[in-house]
Amino acid sequence: MSVNVDRRVVAPGSDDYVEQAWKLKERIKREEGVLKQRRNFFTDAYRRSTVHCYLEDEWLIGFAAVRRDGYVLFLAVTPERRGDGIGKRLIVRVAEENRTVTCHARTSNENALRFYEHLGFEITRRIDNYYEDGGDAYYLKLRTEGGLADRISGLMRR
Repeated sequence: MSVNVDRRVVAPGSDDYVEQAWKLKERIKREEGVLKQRRNFFTDAYRRSTVHCYLEDEWLIGFAAVRRDGYVLFLAVTPERRGDGIGKRLIVRVAEENRTVTCHARTSNENALRFYEHLGFEITRRIDNYYEDGGDAYYLKLRTEGGLADRISGLMRR
């Protein structure tokens, strides 16, 4: 990552970067057909979450919105910065602050599934008609064998 990349944490109740996060999510929706949440749902969930952000020259290039229980509501990285380790670093930050890390991913979102499985997530169950548009989802959980500290160290070495 370049020297102009900063990491920030947005506390629950804040609107910091919500507009940039919405625009990034909508771009991914247009280009990849995923992250199909409605604006009110997205902004309400964002405001209730702790949001880990990576910014380049004050522009959001990746974020993870996370509930208090370690459930990742949203994870997005701008396509130009994928492969730079931003998504992995976001998950590491979440894992450092939570005993468990979980999320849902569309069964058809092969990129997300490969990403999560590479980091050590396991599919624990399939949920038919999970999404508003009738799409199916997998529920994933980050494995923690060997202790969470070992897992985080392993993630950073990859």
